Amino acid sequence: MLASVAVWSAIFSHFDQASRAAQTAQTVVSIINLTRTALLNADPTLRKDLLLDLATQEGIRIYPAEADDRTTPLENSALVRKMTTDIRHQLGPETRFASSWEGLPGFWVSFHIQADDLENAGEFWFMLPAERVMRPHALEWMWWGAAALSLAMLGAYMIVSRLNRPLKALATAARTVGRGEVPPHLSENGPTELAELAHAFNQMSHDLQELDTDRALILAGVSHDLRTPLARLRLGIEMCGASSADVDAMVSDIEDMDRIIGQFLAFAKEDDDEAMAVTDLAELATELAGLYARRGFPIEVSATAKAAAQVRPQALRRAVTNLIENALRYAGHTPELFIGVMEGHPTIEVLDRGPGIPVTEIEKVKRPFTRLESARSNTKGSGLGLAIVDRIVRGQHGEFRLLPREGGGLRAAILLRAVPKT
Repeated sequence: MLASVAVWSAIFSHFDQASRAAQTAQTVVSIINLTRTALLNADPTLRKDLLLDLATQEGIRIYPAEADDRTTPLENSALVRKMTTDIRHQLGPETRFASSWEGLPGFWVSFHIQADDLENAGEFWFMLPAERVMRPHALEWMWWGAAALSLAMLGAYMIVSRLNRPLKALATAARTVGRGEVPPHLSENGPTELAELAHAFNQMSHDLQELDTDRALILAGVSHDLRTPLARLRLGIEMCGASSADVDAMVSDIEDMDRIIGQFLAFAKEDDDEAMAVTDLAELATELAGLYARRGFPIEVSATAKAAAQVRPQALRRAVTNLIENALRYAGHTPELFIGVMEGHPTIEVLDRGPGIPVTEIEKVKRPFTRLESARSNTKGSGLGLAIVDRIVRGQHGEFRLLPREGGGLRAAILLRAVPKT
């Protein structure tokens, strides 16, 4: 818009200057010709009265021109150059111009009178008040132009804002969907195209929620129906009279199947119904370490700072448990728990000395049903462990990072939302 206004101003100025210069030049020439004719045809005894009337009533002054007259040249603008060229074309090439004569300001033009009966016939200075020739209120017009431009920019801002607000809301809602959360209902008011887009997005969000609910319901039903025959199968194996080694092996397989089903349920489970609460991460880590110590897996807990976070405690406990189970399964030894602060966020980390994860594979392993090539021989997992952790953490406005550990191994870090300051 600024460029458009500038171009139109330049075009207007160009054509306005040309026409205004021609009109002003014609006016000046006409007044000089009329004055010269009046002087030539006036009674010689009344010429002084005529000159006096011109000065008092019209502001026109006429003085004889001398060689040593003190004059000030006109300003060197495009308008003045065009105007003086047109005047010289009509009055003659010897015509002179000045912005002041003998200290008197005005628009001064020289002209010649050829007459035997006129005293001092020859070259004369003709003066018009400058405001009749030059535009007197140029600055005022500039302010009016600036005001018009400001109003135009304000109107453009309002129009663009009317378009940008729903687009920003749509972008925010799309990012919310990308995080696996339910976006707020978008307003379907505004321009027709944006209203239709908002309606389509709201319909898509509703369909996704229904699909997610149906998926969770189906998965829960299937898992429940699978666990019932698994329980009967385990009971039958324990009572079949087979050797202890065979029974233990078959029971272990059944437990693995039951654990995989549990992971499916955990991935489908929504944690939104659990309230957010302030949780001391060190206490949570100590509690989990105690549980695993009773199972024969002593976990070392260390902390560099007191860290409390606004979380869903049970969901976070499930996420950290998944990371510990992953470390036990793939690293082959007991991991460590570390509590601290990273980039201003309270953090809980699970550290192991396993093979680690290549940097190029980090985002890939957070997807459901994904395993590294080195872990494909281990079929005891479902490939949902890290996906469950990532989903739980994102649902609590946190961030899940997989980082290489100095000296070898993996740092699985959960960055959480700090407790708001009161």
